[in-house]
Amino acid sequence: MTVTSVVPDRDAQTLVLTADYAAEPAAVWRLWSDPRLLERWWGPPAYPAAVDRHDLTPGGVVTYVMTGPDGQRFAGWWRVTAVDAPTSLAFDDGFGDVDAPADLPVTRTQVSIADRGDGTTRMVLTSRFASPEAFDQLIAMGMQEGLTEAVGQTDALLAQAGSPA
Repeated sequence: MTVTSVVPDRDAQTLVLTADYAAEPAAVWRLWSDPRLLERWWGPPAYPAAVDRHDLTPGGVVTYVMTGPDGQRFAGWWRVTAVDAPTSLAFDDGFGDVDAPADLPVTRTQVSIADRGDGTTRMVLTSRFASPEAFDQLIAMGMQEGLTEAVGQTDALLAQAGSPA
């Protein structure tokens, strides 16, 4: 199942990705809460991530580095703003070092994980941009494709882990 829709909306300044899983919410939550699982999908297949810090508590920080096929490294960070395990997570998402952010837009990301009542779980990841120009810049950099490819890797991880919590 995995990614069922990706909707960019410049007017609303959002990118909304929806993914459906044949798994329980707790298993989908582990994709975010387990740093070893997170680094296996956070980043497109050609840009695997290595998670350095992983504190999913309000005020906590997650830092990672993605390495491209040519060896070039891209640092990123999250500042966690809200957590309600296993149903939601919110964070500011930026590039560069958390203490020295890159001169690129920061998005506000909301993750919702919901039991659909039929043995499946829906995850909705909403990225909010500060302006239409920030939207244009990050979309032009490949954010929509990269996020779609990254989340597309999660079904296989859930299958390997055995989805029931």
